Parts: sequence; C-alpha cells; structure tokens
Amino acid sequence: MSFENILFQTDQGIATITFNRPKALNALNQALLAELSTALDAIAADASIRALILTGAGEKAFVAGADIGELATFSTLQAKNFSKAGHAVIARLQDLPIAVIAAVNGFALGGGSEIALACDFIYAADTARFGLPEISLGLIPGFGGTQRLPRLIGANRAKELIFTGKMITAAEAAQVGLVNKVVPAAALMEEVLKTAREIAAKGRVSLRAAKQAVNQGLNVDLASGCHIEVDAFAIVLASPDAKEGTAAFLEKRKPVFRGSLSD
Repeated sequence: MSFENILFQTDQGIATITFNRPKALNALNQALLAELSTALDAIAADASIRALILTGAGEKAFVAGADIGELATFSTLQAKNFSKAGHAVIARLQDLPIAVIAAVNGFALGGGSEIALACDFIYAADTARFGLPEISLGLIPGFGGTQRLPRLIGANRAKELIFTGKMITAAEAAQVGLVNKVVPAAALMEEVLKTAREIAAKGRVSLRAAKQAVNQGLNVDLASGCHIEVDAFAIVLASPDAKEGTAAFLEKRKPVFRGSLSD
C-alpha cells in the first residue's frame, strides 16, 4: 500500500502511521486525511494488528495543524466539509477496537493536538509542544478540540488553552493530564513500542471490551456506565480469550490469546 502523505507499516501485530509532510511540518490537508482514512480501513480489516502508533516524520513536528494555505481558500461549505471529514476520520481512529498510541515527537498544534486527543493515550518527547492556536487566526478548533480537550483535562483548563491559543510544553501537558509520559526525544519510539508490545500480547477481545466500556461510559452517568461494564464483563467472560487466560493462570503458564473478535 503506497501513500504520498503518510507512511504505513506493520510489524509483529503493531501498525505505525507516520504523518509524512515534513516540509510543511506534517500539516493536515484533504489528501492526507483521505490517505489516513484508507490506512484506518486497512487496520480495521486486519485481525493481526493489535496496536497502532501515530507519529510524525522529521524531528520538528507530529502534526503542526491544518494546512493554512489550503484552508484560506475554502468557502463556508468547503470549510464545513473539511471539518466534517476531519471529525469522521478522527472518530474512526478513536473507535478502533485496538490500542492507539500517539508518539508526539514535536509540534502537535491544532489538528495535531486533536488527533492526539482521539488516541487512547499520549507519550511525548521532551521537545514536544501542544496547543490549539486557532483563535489566533480568528478561528476555533474544527476537529473535535472543543469537545475532547475539556473531557480530558477539565473545562477551565481547556478554555484557557483554547481562548489564549498558547502552546504548552510536554512537561506542562503531563501536569494537566494531557500526556501520560514524557521521555527524551531519542527514546520516544522505543518507549512507545515497549508499551505497544505489552498491550499487543493481551487478549484482543478483552482489550476491545475495555476500550468500549471506558469510551461509552464517559458519555453517561455512573450507574449507566456500570451497567455497560457489567454487560461487557459477562460477554468477555464467555470468550475463548477469557477461557485461555483463566486456564493459563490456574495452570501457572503464560496465556496464548487467539485474538479473534468473531468467536
């Protein structure tokens, strides 16, 4: 599978998508979004893939926002369609039944931060910078930033970042709960791969159920969320993965999960 704006590879159950427009600081345009959508289709269709890593080409940027040159030419309808396309791709990223990790290696601004927010969690290089600077252009975030950021770090902190458009360091992002781990830039991918491999060794059925329970529970009250968990727990317990995992525990051996979502 060949792309012009991203790099896509898989290795031992782990897929990596690299945003690959380094001369434009990996800025998002319509072509990149279309290629990202195609890559996500391939990942969703491949049962051997257990985890996905997103990162950026070069040392400067993860994704430094939307392509302003393209954005400035849009009519109102084109702007709406571009925003809807971004929302659709990012929602599909969030809904993948596997672990999705953002390896933020540099600037994650605007759409870059919004893509990272849709991942299950974020590891960042100590050189990374985060922000939603759209207000400085007379705009607002258009790929979910006004919705996902408050849910992650709280409304007041999110409003401060969105209203001021300021950038924060990786360390500051970790302090407010945006980033899980900050590591030296040279060690970022090694650290992310270590975690991805650990997750990939787990049962695919239980990982999907855990992710869905967390994501769906965030949008309901506690009692409803607990009902979601009860149903998911019961379904997972009947799966071959659960039978293998419990048998392996009792037999004092390492489990070998089948990873099938169809059983």
